[in-house]
Amino acid sequence: EAPAVAACAPLPLRLPATDTAMSPRERLRWRADHEKSVLLANFERRGWTIAADEDSWPGTSWNLYWASPYSIKQIFSPDNGVRLGDHQVVNHFPNHYELTRKDLMVKNIKRYRKELEKVQAEQRDAGGPTSSAEDLDCVPATFILPADHALLADEFRRSPGSMWIMKPTSKSQGIGIFIVRKWSQVRRWLARRGEDTLPNKDLYVCSRYITNPLLIGGKKFDLRIYVLVLSYRPLKVYVFRRGFARFCTSNYTNDLAELDNELIHLTNVAIQKHS
Repeated sequence: EAPAVAACAPLPLRLPATDTAMSPRERLRWRADHEKSVLLANFERRGWTIAADEDSWPGTSWNLYWASPYSIKQIFSPDNGVRLGDHQVVNHFPNHYELTRKDLMVKNIKRYRKELEKVQAEQRDAGGPTSSAEDLDCVPATFILPADHALLADEFRRSPGSMWIMKPTSKSQGIGIFIVRKWSQVRRWLARRGEDTLPNKDLYVCSRYITNPLLIGGKKFDLRIYVLVLSYRPLKVYVFRRGFARFCTSNYTNDLAELDNELIHLTNVAIQKHS
């Protein structure tokens, strides 16, 4: 039901005044890097037409371009001279991976926290009320490996026996995720990673594991809420209120013998569908 988000949101387009005999929907032209049926079916259902210059890149006659991340990077590259017109929108913001890649999101949250602390210090010096950083209290301590391995080692020394969850920065569907509770486990992982000869090895994020999560029926779950961001300046966001929940299929326990049991700890559908 995620496409319903876009259904309620107007596209911020200024359509050309040509072809005035056609309806605005018929005048809206699209191009896409992906021939996915869900895209093509929605374009057709809305009466949109394919751009006449679909064979050239990036073309100029399209209004909506459903582009790959690579194409987005090329479109917004300062070297190629391509600029979007008032009649054109794309499906990604440039540098969107600053929020969607785990390690970059961690970096930006930490940077935002430092900015808040700086503002708070200035407000205290001025004798006025201070801003609150409570909105970031939900973010557990997180480190990026292998760069932060010394900092993580300090955390293990301060909190021996604590549980941490490790995730590759740019994978999905639960691939490569595991839980550790000893620094020796991390050291062995780092050693194996050092022996790996692959040229592009994934970085990992390591976050303190929430050992007493909120449960429903004794099982872990997470919530997915879809939002459509039309603009950051000014900020304009549409929220799809329904969303959905993903559940583990086995009752939760933090028993050490069950740390490797993905059906207890990971809500990913790609994992739970095999239960």
